[in-house]
Amino acid sequence: MKEIEYFYAAHSAFAYLGSARFMAIAAASGRRIAHRPVDLRRVVAEAGAVPFGRRSKAHVAYYFDREIERWSEERNAPWIGRIPTHHTNDITLPNGMLIAGLRLGLDIDRLAHALLENHWPHDADLADRSTLAAIGRDAGFDPAPLLDLALAPEVQATYRANTEEAIHRSVFGSPTYFVDGDMFYGQDRLEMVERALARPYAGKWPRR
Repeated sequence: MKEIEYFYAAHSAFAYLGSARFMAIAAASGRRIAHRPVDLRRVVAEAGAVPFGRRSKAHVAYYFDREIERWSEERNAPWIGRIPTHHTNDITLPNGMLIAGLRLGLDIDRLAHALLENHWPHDADLADRSTLAAIGRDAGFDPAPLLDLALAPEVQATYRANTEEAIHRSVFGSPTYFVDGDMFYGQDRLEMVERALARPYAGKWPRR
């Protein structure tokens, strides 16, 4: 089955806003989602972007408030109305949990969506093992093997490789989708992703 590559992080606001729509688009196209969880903070830093903590209040208010507010309504994806309490916590464990699921041969679409959905509308702490266990169970998974493997060397090696691949392929934020090598950054490009699956755009990416 052909794939749509999906670079994202388990706590990403805009990955959350587009998650349900993206998965519906993938299902309708008959393509499998190739999950690539990444260390988003490193990807953003390597791209040369100013960290959010150093951006102007006006920029943060627009990007992390008004934009989310509008897209929440547009995508019918409720949110907490503010940045979640634990948003700045380390995201290695939830991203590792997703990669562990892949290594165990599981379809992690529901788990990826559940992590995002619990963080943004429900203020879940994605760095907390017991919280992750509850999210995993509610999504229909046995969380123990996922969490036991999440920080294992082989899973963390994949996490680093995903991150390096994202940087090498000019990914600069979450979510980023690749359709047959063509890159689409941001959930606001999902309608273009849908079009590309049916009828590719002219031109080539990456530029040479």
